[in-house]
Amino acid sequence: MINLEILHEHKQVFGLFAQQLTYPQKLDFLPLDIDDWLDSAAPAYDYIQKYWSLMQEYSLEQIEELYAQTFDFQKEATLYMTYFKFEDSKERGQMLVKLKIMYQMFGLDMPEQELSDYLPLMCEFIYAAEWRGNPHAARDFEVMIGVIEDGTYHLLQALEKWNSPYYNLIKAIRETLKDCIEQEANTHEHV
Repeated sequence: MINLEILHEHKQVFGLFAQQLTYPQKLDFLPLDIDDWLDSAAPAYDYIQKYWSLMQEYSLEQIEELYAQTFDFQKEATLYMTYFKFEDSKERGQMLVKLKIMYQMFGLDMPEQELSDYLPLMCEFIYAAEWRGNPHAARDFEVMIGVIEDGTYHLLQALEKWNSPYYNLIKAIRETLKDCIEQEANTHEHV
């Protein structure tokens, strides 16, 4: 189960995730103080530091090429989170509709040209949405976080294989989400 209060504490960093996972722009790579985005005790902190450090070794043109080669031309590294599980099946279409409806329920309209399982869009939603006090939030976020976890699992494996700097960014997302999962107490007594 997702702890929405902890997720709310991590909202800020999802804005950074969204920014860094969209096509690179010059403003995205200006000097960045990671401490403006998250606390040094945050589960994503070290991964973001490593990602940022690695990306500073590239020119903007090299980052653009790396981004395109990684996310646009590699089937294993798609940023569409339901693709790994459903590919182009009917179930994927149903999940895309479910996500789109969820965005609308929280007052956010999706860009017409984008699918609802696009990871930067999902991160932007977590960053921008206000879910506190919404009785449907826990259920809806469970579904979305499950989609992100499934999709980023496969994405992370591909990025690790290619030794991509983006590995650290995806690992940061996964660690942040992991921090938001409530561990169910063991209700069975050992005899």
